[in-house]
Amino acid sequence: MRRRDVVVLLGGSLVASPRVAFAQTPLPVIGFLHASTPAVAAEPLAAFHEGLKETGYVEGENVAFEYRWAEGRYDRLPELAADLVRSNVAVIAAVGVTAAAIAAKNATATIPILFAAGFDPLKTGLVASLNRPGGNATGATMYTIALHAKRVQLLRDLVPLSRGDMVATLVNIVPGGSESELNDLRDAVRDAGLQLRVLNASTDNDLYTAFAEASSVTKAIVVTADQFFARRRDLIVGLAARHRLPAIYSLREYVAVGGLISYGVRFTAAYRVIGNYAGRILKGARPAELPVQNPTVYDLTINRKAAKELGLTTPRIILLQADEIFDG
Repeated sequence: MRRRDVVVLLGGSLVASPRVAFAQTPLPVIGFLHASTPAVAAEPLAAFHEGLKETGYVEGENVAFEYRWAEGRYDRLPELAADLVRSNVAVIAAVGVTAAAIAAKNATATIPILFAAGFDPLKTGLVASLNRPGGNATGATMYTIALHAKRVQLLRDLVPLSRGDMVATLVNIVPGGSESELNDLRDAVRDAGLQLRVLNASTDNDLYTAFAEASSVTKAIVVTADQFFARRRDLIVGLAARHRLPAIYSLREYVAVGGLISYGVRFTAAYRVIGNYAGRILKGARPAELPVQNPTVYDLTINRKAAKELGLTTPRIILLQADEIFDG
């Protein structure tokens, strides 16, 4: 072999080897654990990807995903979280409900965990503090006590309620679920001079029973944030209309299908935050040092047709505050 041939061969190998090594390098994997379904999570997931892209990561190009969907069955969350741990993902986004984050936290003490939900991460023990979480979990929380007081006030502005009247709340009480939110709602109702009837529902039959009971003893109902309820929003809105029961919801999606009024935080802002955090963690940031954020952007949505059908007059103050108004 001539010397020139050897040089060319060596030069070619020097160029080719890094390409081969690059092709064989596996992409980092983000585990995405959600309490509901891809359809319900479509908009928040898109926001997560937007936040991730801010750090330079795009699914299929330089990062991969492992998705796990509980489909409203919270009892499946621990096993789904454990499965992501066995898959050796680089970070887990455990979202949708408090129970998802708790399941992930119980499954691993080393893999970074990101949460985005309407709960207090201090009360649940997920973090040691909001500014310096201190462990392997951080994220965004839309939790605020003022949220419940505002919902109760909106009901009082919209529905003729007198001191001592009974209002109901629809909850799905599961381990790590709505207990904290329920306690805060109790305080808000009591401070407004009203009484609260708690109606627990975790099946379709429970929903029928709950609305029948609520219509007989209460004047309005607060439907709490829950993935089980969100997947059945058409049924819930229909039951509220059938029983002529004014209801306030946590998401605008209820109002879009005929519900009366909603007031809640814009979840997409929180998902964008944790998407950004996921990219930063892949680049070496430690969750213990990433502060829990509280991107509380509120949305008020009202359906004037639903109000009219219930014989209610929508106060001007609500119309002026509304971010979105439906007339059908």
